[in-house]
Amino acid sequence: MDRSTQLTVRPAPYGTSCDPPPPATASLHLKAARVLDANWTGCSTVPSLNLYPHQWSWDSAFIAIGLRRLSPRRAQMELETLLAAQWADGRVPHIVFNPSVPLDAYFPSPDFWRSSTAGRAAGAPRTVQTSGIVQPPVHALAAWLVHRADPELSRARGFLARVYPRLAAWHRYLLHRRDLGGGGLVSVIHPWEQGMDNSPCWDAPLARITPAPARSFRRADLDHGAPEDRPTDLDYGRYVRLAADYRDAGYADGGGEFAVEDPAFNALLIASEQALARIAEELGASGAARRARADRLTTALVHRLWDPAAGMFRCRDLRADGRGNPGGQRGVSGSGGRQRGSGPSDRPVASGPSHRPGASSPSDRPRPSDPSDRPRASDPSDQPTASGTIDHPRASDPSDQPRASDPSDRPRTSDPSDRPRVPGPSDRPGASGQSDRPGASDPSDRPRASGPSDQPTASGTIDQRWASGPSDQPTASGTSGQPTASGPGGRPGLSGPDSRLIPERGVSGLVPLLLPGLPREIVAALVRTLCGPHFGLGDRTRLVPSYDLLGEAFDPHRYWRGPAWFNISWLLERGLRVHGERARADALRAAVLQLAEATGFAEYVDPYTGEACGATGFGWTAALALDLHHELHQDLLKGASEGVSEAVTGTFDRSDEGGNRR
Repeated sequence: MDRSTQLTVRPAPYGTSCDPPPPATASLHLKAARVLDANWTGCSTVPSLNLYPHQWSWDSAFIAIGLRRLSPRRAQMELETLLAAQWADGRVPHIVFNPSVPLDAYFPSPDFWRSSTAGRAAGAPRTVQTSGIVQPPVHALAAWLVHRADPELSRARGFLARVYPRLAAWHRYLLHRRDLGGGGLVSVIHPWEQGMDNSPCWDAPLARITPAPARSFRRADLDHGAPEDRPTDLDYGRYVRLAADYRDAGYADGGGEFAVEDPAFNALLIASEQALARIAEELGASGAARRARADRLTTALVHRLWDPAAGMFRCRDLRADGRGNPGGQRGVSGSGGRQRGSGPSDRPVASGPSHRPGASSPSDRPRPSDPSDRPRASDPSDQPTASGTIDHPRASDPSDQPRASDPSDRPRTSDPSDRPRVPGPSDRPGASGQSDRPGASDPSDRPRASGPSDQPTASGTIDQRWASGPSDQPTASGTSGQPTASGPGGRPGLSGPDSRLIPERGVSGLVPLLLPGLPREIVAALVRTLCGPHFGLGDRTRLVPSYDLLGEAFDPHRYWRGPAWFNISWLLERGLRVHGERARADALRAAVLQLAEATGFAEYVDPYTGEACGATGFGWTAALALDLHHELHQDLLKGASEGVSEAVTGTFDRSDEGGNRR
């Protein structure tokens, strides 16, 4: 029996999932398992054997979510391998390089990033080569779901006790180092960090970047993908310039020319904060501080990025000049066309102080490592309970420590981003029976469909689980203000028109739908936008396009400028189900499963035709299809055993990830 077959027949350790899949879907299960087995390196999974031959950060998180259905141990190892490459400042790099892969197999390669030297001040590891930028923080959500797949194995291996402090340090890095706008949200400093590399949302912010000359680098991606499906040379020139400048500044945050608050990145951080609360409780500590932080981040997300006129969230360009101009360089076109030129500049991108933007500025120079920024070696205060031993990195924020709850569990008050609001009645465990109920406010588990008691009133009054007091949120000018549904000029909760909100409709603006704490009117608007003419789900498209169907930059084949990606549809399927949109969620799940198998687990697809684009045998496509296939199988079994009336109600709790209905 080959390894793929062993994986597919291995019984799952929970619920009824040891039952074999029905014959009609068994082929998908087997094919997905074979993709994941082929992409397995022995300690992690590559996204694609040829196009992406290393370990990618958010890919590994999504892959672990699917791997838990085959081998929970392998899923744990996937995350542990990634987190072992964490930097001392807490960042989780977006690529962990495999030293056995030739340097010319992928660009930018380790000799471009030079993490062990250029990243020394930021605490890059000495024993493994990585990139210096990050990707969306899906990891705590993935860790919680992996734990729930086999809690006995997880506890026996001390899985959560090992990964919790690393995940806490990762979140702390984002919240403390990347709040570049001062409003509580995390900023990305490179399009690759957000994950949607060439989205039209980046055209305006990238217009100020002088591209690196095409002759200064060689793109390995074009050896394995059709040029018309990939970012243009102009895109790449700008990506390379931003990455080289960041590297030459010692990977110090805050001084670059690109800084954007992105709704999807922050929504995934919120979901992972809620998952960290669950993990802390599993380790015997209180999760209250983390839930309060997730509430504050949700408030800031709505306050700063919600656009009621568009019915979706927008990206905020922190480097725009406030008058609708991208700032800096003028007159350079965006990446919407098919241009292949290298741009006006021919200066090389080799490292050196002369190429560092603002070299005389202290904010751009590598600075000595600050003990408060470096997760310290463990000491007795790092030990949780008998659940396990925390071995790395120590969180400097008391809310990061999984230990018995006491007043020191509150985030320290020296940093406004760490101060929780004064808890309301709904924050107390047991209040109304909801705040600690699995799934009530945590997208890490599939909660029941939301009911009126969980949602704001028609007038817009917001449930205390979501709302914060006026002093909790700064406005764009830095003063306090209560977020409102819309302000003058149609912008959310601001004192006037805010031209820093990027007008492009990217799918990133729909991803916050996965958060159960959103106000009801925002959820309704997001669903209308998802199913309306701009994204056409269930009407013109079967999977969710990555960009506005009506936008001038829409291209159904070019990477993140229109194609549908399976990980985004997975996130939005969860969001629809969280908010009681069961029929739409079921239809989206069916489309993901059908197209994933039909396309050979393609990287992405034409949103109209379902035609495969990019690589096939793609890691997260196989993994997430496997995850949804498992849930469909569980739903079918439950529907058959519990009768039609239960299937019609559609209220269920997936807090144990075994599909147990309520």
